[in-house]
Amino acid sequence: MGKKNHKKAIRSLNKRIAEHQEKIRIESEKHSPDAGLIKHWETEISAFEKGIQQALKRLGK
Repeated sequence: MGKKNHKKAIRSLNKRIAEHQEKIRIESEKHSPDAGLIKHWETEISAFEKGIQQALKRLGK
């Protein structure tokens, strides 16, 4: 993957993290939040963050 693709991947993953954080916020405000769903989104956020770190490493940052 080229430099441009790594930067695009980072932008995309950051967007997905923001989307998942918003889902967690909305679910947490419910009267009876689904803890399993929140845990799932948190796990995905962690995976997205790892992807960002790998892309940054490949970019030499």
